[in-house]
Amino acid sequence: MTETAAIPRGDLENRIGLRVTESSPHRVIGTLPVQGNTQPFGVLHGGASCVLVETLASVGACLHFGADGGAAVGTELNATHHRPTREGVVTGVATAVHLGRTHATYEVVVVDQRGKRVCTARMTCVRVAT
Repeated sequence: MTETAAIPRGDLENRIGLRVTESSPHRVIGTLPVQGNTQPFGVLHGGASCVLVETLASVGACLHFGADGGAAVGTELNATHHRPTREGVVTGVATAVHLGRTHATYEVVVVDQRGKRVCTARMTCVRVAT
């Protein structure tokens, strides 16, 4: 299911080539190209992985809170980078851990094209008025 049509894309997402391919309040999937998002040593920048994580979790939280007229902003992000990747596309899957009245928390796993885990993260968002 894809429900992101009502959620506007940000400039950063467009600039780095991030694409949300599936979304619901419970699970969001997206991709990010490695090329153009590397640090000086030629591997995917950890900050780019974090942008992917925050975007996916925020989309899920916005869909969760949006049913009641709210939006979401990130309040906490914890990421562990497991291995470098130099080419291709990484895929992130955000899975809801907690969907509450004011907070939503997601576990996000980012893998490379071989299915190897690149990053594991947890993201918490809080509901804000729109």
